Amino acid sequence: PVANATITPSPLSHQVCGGDPVALRCSVQVGSAPVTFTRLHDSREVARGPLLGLGDIDVGHSGIYQCVATNRLGHDGHHVFQALSPKLAPEVTPQGHWNRGGVTRGVIGSLLFLVLLVAVIVTWHHWH
Repeated sequence: PVANATITPSPLSHQVCGGDPVALRCSVQVGSAPVTFTRLHDSREVARGPLLGLGDIDVGHSGIYQCVATNRLGHDGHHVFQALSPKLAPEVTPQGHWNRGGVTRGVIGSLLFLVLLVAVIVTWHHWH
């Protein structure tokens, strides 16, 4: 029977930014072939197969993802075994590649500092 189902994001991060491509891969540590996978998003079936490409992710992709691994044993396949993966809840932030919070604040802060520094230098030069 199948056991130890997992769901792994690619890239390996639980926080992703909007516009980033993301894929989820289902696998099992133990299981006789053939093993089938059903992927769940917020407890609803969204696809079948071991790989789910979400494409360019957005906040609508937030939620809980899981995989259900299934295999059938016996001559007529009447013994059905299932394993449910742990929950994966990627955090999707709406920023794009150039708007990643800390980077944007750092650039704006640096520019404001430079403008202030130039104003101080010009004022000092004008008085002397």
